[in-house]
This record gives sequence, structure tokens and C-alpha cells, in this order.
Amino acid sequence: MRLFLWLVAMMAAAIGIAVTARFNPGNVVLFYPPHRIDLSLNFFVVLELALFVFLYIVIRAFRATVKMPGKVAAYRQQKRERDGNKGLREALKALFEGRFGHAEKAALRASELPENVGVASLIGARAAHRMRQSARRDQWLNKLVDDNAMKTARLMTMTELLVDDHQPEAALEAVRELNASGTRHIHALQMSLKAQQQAKNWPEVLRLVRSLDKHRALHPALSSRLRELAYDDLLSDASHDAESLQRVWSTVPTVDRIKPYVACRAAAALNARGLHDEARLVAEESLAADWDDRVVRTYREAAAPAGSAALLMQIEHCENWANARPTDAELALTLGSLCLKQKLWGKAQRYLEQALSDASDPRMVRESHLKLAQLHEALGQDEEAANHYRQCALATIL
Repeated sequence: MRLFLWLVAMMAAAIGIAVTARFNPGNVVLFYPPHRIDLSLNFFVVLELALFVFLYIVIRAFRATVKMPGKVAAYRQQKRERDGNKGLREALKALFEGRFGHAEKAALRASELPENVGVASLIGARAAHRMRQSARRDQWLNKLVDDNAMKTARLMTMTELLVDDHQPEAALEAVRELNASGTRHIHALQMSLKAQQQAKNWPEVLRLVRSLDKHRALHPALSSRLRELAYDDLLSDASHDAESLQRVWSTVPTVDRIKPYVACRAAAALNARGLHDEARLVAEESLAADWDDRVVRTYREAAAPAGSAALLMQIEHCENWANARPTDAELALTLGSLCLKQKLWGKAQRYLEQALSDASDPRMVRESHLKLAQLHEALGQDEEAANHYRQCALATIL
């Protein structure tokens, strides 16, 4: 439709010009002595138009010629950009697909474009790392050392890859450089946590776990497990003497002290160094907050000397707990053991037999038989003692 309208307009214009020129008697005289040129007005107009078209074509050709080098350079630049961006897309796609060799080759093509060097180098480093090519990985990352715009991305990538490669010291060095630049975010803390865990720097692991818990950046199960590992290492360190162990324990926050897995390790460590009074206090505080058989066991191991007020207080605490937990086998075994130490024979036998009847763990069966054997032996009941020793031995074999 548009072409048809153009044809109609051109035909109308041609007719109009023809009619106008037919009734145009004008002349144009060009006089340059001794020459004289006479032209009709219509012919002169046609010449002017032809001259205009000719000059227009010449000027356009000249300008196009002048601009040609720039256009060629722009075309080449656009081609490089297309190829570089295509290589970058292919590198990302191959990286996500797990085709790391293709990803590294595509990243190499993408890095030919200066604007893509940063991202392409990170992709190439990750791809080389996945292929366990540490040297090539480091070469990719070294390309970004002088690029301040990519500094944070480079350091974060270095930290993550070095942690995955189990190089905690190098990873922590990258974290320190990252922190020195003022950049602190959750992922950096998570990577630092993994590096500190690999380096077995447990005090720093605890600090990072608390920091990440404030931001809810750790799953509660993972947070609990990391705290357990950290406190297990800190409290079970054989190099601690009584004084240094108490110093370590004083740095543990109150909210962690009452947790069963912390309390049982602390009480066991205190018992091992003869600090039974402190171990009993730790166990009692934990049991008051959260009942746990492991803590009850350490409370039994922290028994005070026979005939002491502390032992009587322990028995009283256990009897109060037994009123609330009459079927707790671990508590019954503890109470029976304490009564046996205090030579309360009747109570000791009753609670030990209760522990034996309620026990579901071979360890508890073995301990109950052993304690009953010791009780009957102390009472001179050799036959009963021998029977319980025999049952203890069978439980040990099974």
C-alpha cells in the first residue's frame, strides 16, 4: 500500500512539473565576454538539479571514504565484543553443566575482550580448580591482582577454592586481606569458619559460630555440631592442667555451659584432673536446665569422698531427681553407686536392682552387675557376689 501511494505521488509530481514547464517561457542568459550562452529556464532548472545530485553523491562518497577506517575499526570491535560475550556465555553454561575443560577454553576466548577479563578469569579459575589444576587456577587468579574492581570477587573466590583444596592457612590469608579492605559479609564469615575449622583453630571457630548465629546464617544442627567439636577439643586437650582447664572453662559463655554436650565434657575433664567439686557443680547446673544421661554419668564419676557432707548432698540431689524420674535407669545406677559408697546398703541394693531391671544398654547392665557384686562382697555374701561378677563378665563378652 505504501509503495502504491509513493507511485501515485511521483506520477502526480511528474505531471505537475510537465504542465508547469510547458507554459514556462522564461530564458536564462549566461554572459562571459566574449561568450554568451542562452538557456531555457526549464533546462537550467534541470541542470541545477543534476548538479546538486552530482555534488551530493560526491560529498557522500568523500565522507564515506573518510569514515571508512573508523567503521572498519568499529566493526572489528563489535565482532570482538560479540565473540567475547559469546565465549563468556558459553563459559558460564559449560561451568554450570560441569564441562570444566570447555568452560576454561571458552573463558580463554572471552578474556580476549578487556571488559570480560575479570569475570572470565574467575570462571577459568573455578574450572581449573574443578579439574585439580592448581597451577592454572593460580594463573587465572593472578591476572586479577592489579584489578581493584575485582579485588573482592578475587579474594572471595580464592578463599572458597583454597578451603575446598584444604589449604586453610592460604585461605585465611585471603580472608585477612579481604577484611583489611573493609569488606565483611556473611559468605566471607562462612568461608573463614571452614578455614578455621580445617586449621583446628577452635577458639576462632566458636567466635565465628556465634557471629553467624546472630545473623541466622548457620543451620541450628550445624551450629550445635561445630560448638560440640570446638568444646570437645578445647576441654579434652591433654596439655591442660587443673589451672589452665579452669581458665578455659571461665571463657565459656553461660548459655553454652549448661548444654549437655559441653557440660559432660567439662565435668569429665575436671574429674580427670581431680577437680570433683567443680565437676559436680557443672553437672548440677546443666541437669537443672536440661536433663541428659551423659551428664548424670559424669555426676556419678564426680562422687565426693565417703562420709563427707558433699556426698550426702549428692545423694539428696539424686533422690529429689528420682522422685521426678522414677524409671530413669542412669539416675538409679548413679544413686545406687553413691549409696554404696556411703555404705547405705539397703538403699544401694534397691536402686542398683532397679537400674538393672530398667537398663537397656549393655554398658549399664555391666555396671549394675559390677556394683551389685561389690555390694554383696562387702556384705560377705560371696555366692551372690560371684553370681553378679559372672553376669558382669557375660555382659562384657556379649
